[in-house]
Amino acid sequence: MDWDLELEARLAAWTPDLVGTLLFVLEGDSVLLIEKKRGHGAGRINGPGGKLEPEESPAHCALRETREETGITAFDPMLRGVFKFVDLVDQQWLGYIYVAHRHTGRAVETDEALPMWTPIQDIPYPEMWPDDRYWLPRVLAGERLEGEFLFDAGRLLAHRLRKMSDEEAQCL
Repeated sequence: MDWDLELEARLAAWTPDLVGTLLFVLEGDSVLLIEKKRGHGAGRINGPGGKLEPEESPAHCALRETREETGITAFDPMLRGVFKFVDLVDQQWLGYIYVAHRHTGRAVETDEALPMWTPIQDIPYPEMWPDDRYWLPRVLAGERLEGEFLFDAGRLLAHRLRKMSDEEAQCL
């Protein structure tokens, strides 16, 4: 099967079931990652994040989820990615990706997550979602990206990424 064509076909009528966020807090040459303990992505490593609550903005959600999952209070989140996660069998996600350079507090383990400051050059991509290796290095380098990813129950089948223009970023 041509998975790129399948991705294109599914995007024609695509709507997300859920909207979520991730926030990557940077400190020097390290990034705050978590090992997710429960819920969507349990057992994987990723940035803190979660689902939007009613009437909540994506940026506020990213800050709230980071605080709830790690004890860290981040400031001034910068939008770095907007991704459509198209799945053949699971829920459809629209994801907003943020980066923050300022924070207060100390990372602590919670019921939801085990936080870890990880050197950027040592990010454990094999323990993360398979799409992360394509966009996370670019996001951490300061790029703003849009993308679509086709999954089949957690297995990445196809993807495409493009830089987001300044105008597009301001509209979000």
